[in-house]
Amino acid sequence: MDLTTLTIKELSEKLRKKETSSVEATKAYLKRIEETEGKVHAFVTITPDDALAMAEAADKRIAAGQAAPLTGIPIALKDIFCTKGVRTTCSSKILENFVPPYDATVARKLKEAGAVILGKNNMDEFAMGSSTENSAFHKTLNPWALDRVPGGSSGGSAAAVAAGECAASMGTDTGGSIRQPASCCGVVGLKPTYGRVSRFGMIAFASSLDQAGPLTRSVEDAAIVLQAIAGHDKSDSTSIDTPVPDYLAGIGKGVKGLKVGIPKEYFIEGMDPDVESAIRKALDVLKGLGAELVEVTLPHTQYAVAVYYLVATAEASSNLARYDGVKYGLRVNQTGGLLDMYKRTRDAGFGDEVKRRIMLGTYSLSAGYYDAYYKKAAEVRTLIKNDFDEAFKACDIIATPTAPSAAFKIGERVEDPLTMYLSDIFTISCNLAGIPGISVPCGFTKDNLPVGLQLLGKSLDEETVLRAAYSYEQAGGWLGRRPTL
Repeated sequence: MDLTTLTIKELSEKLRKKETSSVEATKAYLKRIEETEGKVHAFVTITPDDALAMAEAADKRIAAGQAAPLTGIPIALKDIFCTKGVRTTCSSKILENFVPPYDATVARKLKEAGAVILGKNNMDEFAMGSSTENSAFHKTLNPWALDRVPGGSSGGSAAAVAAGECAASMGTDTGGSIRQPASCCGVVGLKPTYGRVSRFGMIAFASSLDQAGPLTRSVEDAAIVLQAIAGHDKSDSTSIDTPVPDYLAGIGKGVKGLKVGIPKEYFIEGMDPDVESAIRKALDVLKGLGAELVEVTLPHTQYAVAVYYLVATAEASSNLARYDGVKYGLRVNQTGGLLDMYKRTRDAGFGDEVKRRIMLGTYSLSAGYYDAYYKKAAEVRTLIKNDFDEAFKACDIIATPTAPSAAFKIGERVEDPLTMYLSDIFTISCNLAGIPGISVPCGFTKDNLPVGLQLLGKSLDEETVLRAAYSYEQAGGWLGRRPTL
């Protein structure tokens, strides 16, 4: 059996029954990476020696009867998580040779669970993008169609899972950067409630929006990974101090009697007809399983993109000020003094999209414009959150498309940033409100490109999100579909 086709749950059971070993599984994944990486380009850094050492340790742990669900499972990390002794670039020239002296909390928890880390996945530079075309190193390609983008900014993570290069990958979601690439690549992508997973050691883009989460082959796998990484972290001041439930306990309870809200604002003109058709069929499946479909309204959705690109760019402007050539990262040495060094370092180190967002954010925070732009955006953000609070009085979960179209062609939107930004039109509101969301495969277009169904839940109610997604996944008929490379 090809070990790289198994889910985390399936591989974990084989490891526990001694039908295979973590070393064997890790070697299989490293071979798969060797075979496919030249086509997909999903990784920035591959760490075979470290991975095999982790696999040997995992096998000893399994032999001693001390295995956790992730023990011995080969996974990858988006190259935004600090990893001790392994370079962490954020796919940016300014951090090209940065080697952190510590692990991000997510990386530490995965190691403590016994996971085997294969390497670091490619991404849009500093998580700014929807196509993984903004990486300073190379473009990642969609395993389903190599002339298409994998989505972004966690496109490398989604593509790696879809291509069978890892059993799961950790991504980050600021405005849809886990869910949108999951939809594009036909995998499961879970964005937890803001604060449910620690952001410590996760390089910041927009601090009030960023959230770590898993990309996996199945909903059950997403629950397994979330169980390992969730929880309060005193190193993160935004971490929520509340108990972590057992996410697998109720995952199979079904959706009978569950009220599923359908927001009319998410079925818009211009949506790909194949996407809308797949979503409508998915809703029929949920209804057939016993869920009750109810119409809800989220009236301020039309302002979400504008609000997001004011809040996110303002926070990016502040967060990226630390990259000045003084403390760490790239330094362009010049004789023109300190200010000249700042300017030349940032000019050489940042790509066009990062520069664009820094300038937009700096402008919206500047004297005379703060009240008109950033403050107004923060006020409308509250209205968007209130919309969800009202909607959830009438339903238990909200179902929408993950993206208005399937994966678009490489280069198609590079010269049109506004059209690119609209790729996240259905995912952005979830981040602004801080609620959990998941994308689960729900069909294919006539061009054989994956489509994702997005399910949104109440704050800290990942249990219901996972339960509904699992129920659909089991009945939908798309579980196990893989691209041919």
